[in-house]
Amino acid sequence: MSEALLELRGFTVCYGPVEALHQVDLTVQQGEIVTVIGPNGAGKSTLLNATMGLLPSSGTLTLAGRTIARPSVETMVASRVGLVPEKRELFGEMSVEDNLLLGGFSRWRRGQRDQAERMQEVFGLFPRLQERRAQLAATLSGGERQMLAIGRALMARPQLLMLDEPSLGLAPLIVREVLHIVSSLRDLGVSVLLIEQNARAALQVADRAYVLEMGAVALSGDAGELMTDRRVIETYLGVGGQKAA
Repeated sequence: MSEALLELRGFTVCYGPVEALHQVDLTVQQGEIVTVIGPNGAGKSTLLNATMGLLPSSGTLTLAGRTIARPSVETMVASRVGLVPEKRELFGEMSVEDNLLLGGFSRWRRGQRDQAERMQEVFGLFPRLQERRAQLAATLSGGERQMLAIGRALMARPQLLMLDEPSLGLAPLIVREVLHIVSSLRDLGVSVLLIEQNARAALQVADRAYVLEMGAVALSGDAGELMTDRRVIETYLGVGGQKAA
């Protein structure tokens, strides 16, 4: 087995007296795509936000063998962890190219002047962004905005990229295109932690999966095996999932 890149042990998040995540254990290996599926309100987005340091947490977070006592956005970005939030949060009045350059600002600030090279990598993954490099982000289609959000995160050369609902609001054809690109990130040496409401699509692209219910891990295992698990089929995949399995 490859080396663990991210390890969460007993990871817990509270909103005041309410426990949103309870004692979550989760691992992402080097070069692996791991998905977390579950119903609305299960704590999936909370998991990503707390891992990124946007929410306070308790438990243990270990990244590439180093325990991070108090995760913060600054620490995680410096450790080459990227987050593409559900709302994408692009700068609509800026061009595609300028949004990408902002994504690489942390590297520029550290003296790494390779933004042009990084941008060509992103354009290789998303040729449509190169066609629209001078276009304002606000004028892009939903699928193009998602591509730009992922591309902007890749400009920082993350070792771990966390994606929150990348298929949200996209047409099925675009969902397939975006998730195909997500699966190709392995070739760039990027590990992925993927939150997805579309359980079938997520399990098809992932190596391993966790099922989160009411803030706790209910099931975990090989993504292909969970595709054939009776409980997963009945709860998350429906009749179509049973046929596929």
